[in-house]
Amino acid sequence: MNNKHVGAWALFDFANSVYPAVMTTAVFPVFYVNVVIGDDGGLGELWWSRAVSLSALVVAVSSPLLGAVADRGGARKRFMFGYTAVSLIAVAMMSTLDQGMVVQGFLLFVVANIGFESALVFYNAYLPDIAPPEKQGWVSGLGFGVGYLGSALGLLMVIPFATDRIELVWLMVSGFFLVFALPAFVVLPKDAPTEMTIGQAARWGLTSFREIVGEVWALTDLRNFLLAFFFYIDGVLTIIVMAGVVATETFGFDQQGTIILFLVVQFSALIGAFSLARPTDRLGPKKVLNGVLVLWISVSIAAYFIQSQVLFYAMAVLAGLGLGSVQSASRAFLSSLIPDGKEARMFGFYALCGKSSSVLGPMLFGYVTLFAGGNQRPAFLALTGLFLLGLVLLQRVPDPRAVSR
Repeated sequence: MNNKHVGAWALFDFANSVYPAVMTTAVFPVFYVNVVIGDDGGLGELWWSRAVSLSALVVAVSSPLLGAVADRGGARKRFMFGYTAVSLIAVAMMSTLDQGMVVQGFLLFVVANIGFESALVFYNAYLPDIAPPEKQGWVSGLGFGVGYLGSALGLLMVIPFATDRIELVWLMVSGFFLVFALPAFVVLPKDAPTEMTIGQAARWGLTSFREIVGEVWALTDLRNFLLAFFFYIDGVLTIIVMAGVVATETFGFDQQGTIILFLVVQFSALIGAFSLARPTDRLGPKKVLNGVLVLWISVSIAAYFIQSQVLFYAMAVLAGLGLGSVQSASRAFLSSLIPDGKEARMFGFYALCGKSSSVLGPMLFGYVTLFAGGNQRPAFLALTGLFLLGLVLLQRVPDPRAVSR
C-alpha cells in the first residue's frame, strides 16, 4: 500500500467535504429557501427538493456509462478533474445570486451538484487500487474521517460571512475545495493507457450499454447489495439535504445556529467514521451496516416526536455517528465485491443507485411536507420505511469477511 497515494486520496475527501457541508446541508439550502425564494408555505422546500432530485437524476443516468468509458478509455483522473472544475465554477458563480433569482439559483445548484457527485464516482473507484482488501475499511474510514474534519473547518471558515456577506461564502467554498484537491491530481496514479481512446470508449459505451448492465446483473452479491443500498442511502441523503431547512423551520434555529449545529454533526460523523473503520475490516462491513441502520431507524422515528432544540442536538449527534459509518462501510462493502479492472463502472452503478434513490427521497419529503401544510415531521416517518427496507434487503448479501474465512 502506497502511503502517498492514500494520503492524497484522503486529502481529496478533506477538500470536497466543504461542498456538502455548506452547499447541500447547512448554508445554501437555507439561503435559497428563505432568501432567494422567501416562501414559508412549503414552496421553497419543493423548489429545493426539485433541484436536488434533478441533479441526482442526471448523475444516476450518466454515471454507469461514464464509469465504463473511463475504464475502457483510461480516463478516470481526467474525468475526475473535469467534473471537479465544473462544480467549482458553478459554486463561484453563486456569488451573483440575490432575492428573487429562483431559476438562476436552481440551475447553478444543479450544475454544481452534477459536477460534485460525478467526480466522486471516479474518486471512489481509486479505493480498490490504492488499498488491499484487508485495509479497505480502514482507508475508506480515513477518507470519510478527514472529510468530516474538512466539513467542520469549512463551516468554521464561513460562519463570519454567512449572515452579512454571504456572497463571499460561495467563493470561499470554491477556493478551499480547489487548494486541497490539487495534491490528488498530482499524486494519484496516472490514467493507464488502454486499447481504446476516449472517443472509441464513448462509442463502445453507447452501443454496449446493455452489456454493461448485464455485467452487474450477473454478479448476484453486488446486485443485491446495490438494491439494499438504493433504499437505505435514500433515507440518509434525504436527511442530509433537508436537515438545514428542518433546523430553521421546525426547530427555530437561525442561520448561525444551523451552522454551529452542523459543526457538531461533522465532528460526531468524524468520530463515527474513524471508530468503525477498523471494525469494518475486522468484523466485516455487513455487521457494521446492520447496527448503523438500526441507529438510523431510531433517529428518523425520534425526529417525529422531538420538540426541543436540546433534544434535536442530541439526535443530530447520533445521526452524525451513523452518517460517517454508513458511508464508509458501504464504500468498503462495494469495493470488496468489484472484479479487477471494472472499478469505475461499478462505482458508476453505486452512484446510479445512490442518486436515483435520492430522486425519490427529497421529492417524497417535499410533497409530504407540502400536503401537511408545511409540517415537516410526518416526512421523517416516510423515511423510516426506506431504512427498514434497506436493512431487510441487506440480509441477502453475504458478508465478504465471513466468506473469506
